[in-house]
Amino acid sequence: MCWLGVEKRGSHKVTGNIIVSQNSSGQSTDGNAAAAHSTRLEADWQIISSGLRRDLGAQIYGQWIRSITLGDFCDLTGTLELLLPSDFSASWVSDHYADRLRLAWVSTNKNVKQLKIRTRPGAARVEMLRPSGVTERPAAQHMAEVLPVRSALDPRMTFANFVKGQTNVLALSAAERVAAKDKPLFNPLYLQAATGQGKTHLMHAIGHAYAEVNPDAQIIYMSAEKFMMEFVTAMRRKEVMEFKARLRAVDVLLIDDIQFIIGKVSTQEEFLHTIDAIIGAGKRLVVAADRAPQALDGVDQRILSRLSMGLVADIQPADLELRRLILQQRLAQMPDTQVGEDVVEFLARTISRNVRELEGGLNKLLAYAQLTGKPVTRTLAEEQLKDILSACRRRITIDEIQRAVCEYYRIDRSEMSSKRRARAVVRPRQVAMYLAKVMTPRSYPEIGRKFGGRDHSTVIHAVRLVEDLRKQDSDMDNDVRALLRQLEA
Repeated sequence: MCWLGVEKRGSHKVTGNIIVSQNSSGQSTDGNAAAAHSTRLEADWQIISSGLRRDLGAQIYGQWIRSITLGDFCDLTGTLELLLPSDFSASWVSDHYADRLRLAWVSTNKNVKQLKIRTRPGAARVEMLRPSGVTERPAAQHMAEVLPVRSALDPRMTFANFVKGQTNVLALSAAERVAAKDKPLFNPLYLQAATGQGKTHLMHAIGHAYAEVNPDAQIIYMSAEKFMMEFVTAMRRKEVMEFKARLRAVDVLLIDDIQFIIGKVSTQEEFLHTIDAIIGAGKRLVVAADRAPQALDGVDQRILSRLSMGLVADIQPADLELRRLILQQRLAQMPDTQVGEDVVEFLARTISRNVRELEGGLNKLLAYAQLTGKPVTRTLAEEQLKDILSACRRRITIDEIQRAVCEYYRIDRSEMSSKRRARAVVRPRQVAMYLAKVMTPRSYPEIGRKFGGRDHSTVIHAVRLVEDLRKQDSDMDNDVRALLRQLEA
């Protein structure tokens, strides 16, 4: 006989949650027994759930165990049904806690031999995000079988398109480790970098790479702002369970710009639960911010503790060499575009604040050249990128340049303005003119005036001469590079 039924069977009728059998005269024959059995099972469940709360912790218990209710029990087979409010929660509990629940029941009630974990009848299904064009599967299929989620990943942001340099080598290596099939040595990965230095690119690259080695993986990328908006919307619509289920179903969760979660108490609490659920289930969590975890003012200390317990990998601003490599890689992807080395060098040296601005400047320059049919020259770059160059240029003065050149070549400062034409004086003077044009926004006539009132044609000659010598003479190129590093520092 089965107890705790919720549907009519044979000559039974349903009274609340208790099946009551009737004889031909209409009198109850099994009501008392059914009630006693139901009460015993409910009492056993109270004991078992209390033990699970103690063993699993309040958070996990609240997320997955508290919502379980008892369904049918068949004493012929010893099968007890445990009902959950959604397909997803039923799948999760079945995958992660079925053995623990079965052992607890067998130990507590000898009549229970096996469990059947399923969705509560009439419960609404929890929906997962799907890539565009993907249709919903039949309702009979399990939530765990939903197609992979990765529609928010930018197809351009892959490891293949990420340029490696000294300033990002740690973050890149850590990201590749997280994306590998093998379990990473650290979790979560915390990427720290200023705006435009590549942390978002690495997060998308992790998603793409992990999807390649795990085609069925569930991957979600979202900003902290989107996390907050979706959580607030879920609370307003009373769909918090669905929100929790969607995030906790993922294999890789990527949360960008975590600094924007500051000050939102309820959102921080939910984010904390999400972190614990993802890490506790052995899934991968990657977060990014523009500052270190300890510098996130207004963030719950428990969140800071979780974020710091994995690996914090910072990305420093791209140095000159990396900026060159980035421009060269982008241009290599456009073989039909002709851009001289002098233009690459000019952009790499002057657009130094962040990589995003550097790539944006190159794109703007190339687009203008293509639309107008003009060749890509340094003059064109100076004309079309005025705003970017003005914002990026470090305010180095011609006086600073002259002083540095004189110290480097060990000549007197007065030689910068003198009329002497000895090679030991002329060459350093020409180098100083070249650096003045490369590192300051001054015009040729302005530079000439700072070098003893020389004509602008003299400055133009000096700049072109040094440019040519750098290509032909490695000593000259090394001298200029050393001076550039010194002045930029």
